[in-house]
Amino acid sequence: MIYSIIVGILAGYIASRLTSGEGKGCLIDLFLGVVGGLVGGWLFDILKISWGGTIGQIGTAAVGAIVVLLLWNKLKH
Repeated sequence: MIYSIIVGILAGYIASRLTSGEGKGCLIDLFLGVVGGLVGGWLFDILKISWGGTIGQIGTAAVGAIVVLLLWNKLKH
């Protein structure tokens, strides 16, 4: 459980730094990481891409979180 929270926070932080240049706060980064993990897992499953280990989990969640942030920014404007 704690491991998943840490992975989610890291993934959300990475995604928010890459899209806006700064983190969004611990809770928002955690939310982005969790949702990003779902979106990234779904997207990578469709594309038949598989990463292994902790780096793969963080990477998958970060890619998914970036997709979520990009879609959010498009819908917001």
